[in-house]
Amino acid sequence: MAKNLNNISFNSNGKLLLTGEYVVLDGALSLAIPTKYGQSLDIESIRESKLIWKSLDEKGRVWFEDAFEIINNEISHSVRNDNTISGRLLQILNATKELNPDFLNSNGGFKITTKLDFPRHWGLGTSSTLINNMAQWAKVDAYQLLENTFRGSGYDIACAQHNTPITYQILNSLNAISLAISNDKKRNVVDVDFNPSFKENLYFVYLNQKQNSRDGIAQYKNNTSDLSGSISEINKITKNIITCNRLDDFISLIEKHESIISKIIKQDPVKERLFNDFNGGLKSLGAWGGDFILVVSNDNPENYFKTRGYQTLIPYRDMIL
Repeated sequence: MAKNLNNISFNSNGKLLLTGEYVVLDGALSLAIPTKYGQSLDIESIRESKLIWKSLDEKGRVWFEDAFEIINNEISHSVRNDNTISGRLLQILNATKELNPDFLNSNGGFKITTKLDFPRHWGLGTSSTLINNMAQWAKVDAYQLLENTFRGSGYDIACAQHNTPITYQILNSLNAISLAISNDKKRNVVDVDFNPSFKENLYFVYLNQKQNSRDGIAQYKNNTSDLSGSISEINKITKNIITCNRLDDFISLIEKHESIISKIIKQDPVKERLFNDFNGGLKSLGAWGGDFILVVSNDNPENYFKTRGYQTLIPYRDMIL
């Protein structure tokens, strides 16, 4: 039987996917960056056989709370609250317990407090940071826990666990050569030195709407056929972006990337759709249509976006670890 834990904490980084959105699922080499914004999980042992859960937003306000019973090493829902968030959390708890049957097997219970560093609607990894924190607590594999709950590519888990930019690649028959350099048969995660000389010209702008990545993935899966040529091009772009030292070259690379993904998912790039008069480069990050975009500009673009109703603009240096 596991011993009671006393006031322990875990923290995981948020994430942004700079290259390879959608095609990361099919083995494209993708550039991902952990963010300064993340989520913590604080655990306090209590005598009651309960799991008392409270989730705080970036301002310390409670946005969710509930309680779960722990009876005979089983987790059941309390009567306090019954909504979709409670149901999803119960799914995560049970999935964690399936991976480690000794999880929560103690004489008492736990008071749990999660705390976000960013607004939930930003899409920086509310779910992935929780999954990684839970996996650390239960000593289970975070990628497997993700697969058993939210699914997805897993790049967000890699960001949660790394403090530098990374390349992330799911290993399959198209890139089997990577198996020789990977300790993990499912993915290859490599720390990279992505530190562009023009980082002062990079910004992130929030598009005022949360994009559901699961919906985006489903749409992508419905729209794809043979991707080998596109993935090969994305791989080259990712490598070139990592080593790029000229702003104009960087803009050309992200525009080419946007064009490739646009053809695959049959959607117009964000610059064509919303900002066709912008003097600089724009690139969607993650599922298209919401969350953050990458902005590349010689001049501070704050006024341009604010006059168009986009109030959240974060310089690269303030977002990235």
